[in-house]
Amino acid sequence: MKELILLLADIVNTLHDYIWNLSNLMGFNFTDKDLHLWVLGLIGIFTFFIVHALFIRLAKYSITAISFIYTLTVILVLVFAIEIQQKITGRGQMEFDDAIIGLWGFLLFFIGFLFLKGIYMLIKKYLFKK
Repeated sequence: MKELILLLADIVNTLHDYIWNLSNLMGFNFTDKDLHLWVLGLIGIFTFFIVHALFIRLAKYSITAISFIYTLTVILVLVFAIEIQQKITGRGQMEFDDAIIGLWGFLLFFIGFLFLKGIYMLIKKYLFKK
């Protein structure tokens, strides 16, 4: 896990320096805060348009799918926040396998939910026909 975080940090730092140097070459002379405003703003709005288009299509078929995607995103952030917190505080081991097992836990319980929902829908369909 530590190696993964260090690799991601190295990639982000390299991209940061590249964009910083490119913006200076183009004469923008951004401060670090300006750079963060523009880069994260553009990444955020681009991501929003993609997610919004996806959710509009999914909403026609299943609100459950949208809820799953949102919850999975929150769980991903939470899992990595917990692992980083363990590294910082020294309570527990920071391991990538722990993060993966946590995600599998969510998927296992979600599959259980879908199974129970399927049974409920079958019962509703065949016992309460109109």
